[in-house]
Amino acid sequence: MINRYIDYLTVEKGLSENTLESYRGDLARFSGFLAENGESATAFTRNAVLSFCLKQMDEKKSPATVARALSSIRGYARFLILEKVADDDPTENMRNMKGWRRLPKALSASDIRALLDAPGDGHFGLRDRAMMELMYSSGLRVSELITMKLDDINFDAGFLQVTGKGEKARIVPANSRAIDSVKDYILRGRPLLLKGARSSYLFISQGGRRITRQRFWQCIKEYGKKLDINISPHVMRHSFATHLLDGGADLRSVQKMLGHSDIATTQIYTKVTTSRLRRAHKEFHPRG
Repeated sequence: MINRYIDYLTVEKGLSENTLESYRGDLARFSGFLAENGESATAFTRNAVLSFCLKQMDEKKSPATVARALSSIRGYARFLILEKVADDDPTENMRNMKGWRRLPKALSASDIRALLDAPGDGHFGLRDRAMMELMYSSGLRVSELITMKLDDINFDAGFLQVTGKGEKARIVPANSRAIDSVKDYILRGRPLLLKGARSSYLFISQGGRRITRQRFWQCIKEYGKKLDINISPHVMRHSFATHLLDGGADLRSVQKMLGHSDIATTQIYTKVTTSRLRRAHKEFHPRG
């Protein structure tokens, strides 16, 4: 039934492969949990769902991961009713527990500078530096970064045309340092990676193949490990938003640049900056 549900999502909902993989993984783990506890993957109870989510939390899964797993199970439960396999939805009226969603992490400006300076001057280093500079400069999602085309950048105006979630396009500014890094990569690094091949994608691997999200993740993890900095593409994007708000940018502008359809999503970052203000007050006020 889980495979049938994934097929349903593929055909009827048109979800991306990354989203489908997340659903498939969540439901595979849930199915395994049910089997261990003598429950069926087509007739599970509300208590089983709660127990599974609590087990995920005990295993130190992030709040976002647990919330996504619950969302996957909700959709699957509704599908079972649609297929007349089940009569009741055990997830009905279940809401994500308050506090499951953690505040995004943000690196310090000095850590960001160290990361951006970490790649060498070889063709891979030029590419990696350009990717990190562009991600931090414009707050891109990793999927937006790796699918960027050469003609998506207006070098003269310093803007990017970004295709985000739901194929929604937006225009995002990029700073001069990021633009210069991309130019340097295109001039000195990209031809060595192409090796005579042709590609419309901006960031490529050997032979002109588009770089994968997994490879980019591995690259920045390697730089972070050398510097003892815990880094991921999400952290880079969070740092972009947090540093903008710390510098006085308004919430609506940050929302547009991040490509959030709902400003409530962007408001998470205001909690980050508020918490920093509290720490600063506590540390530096004479009666803090």
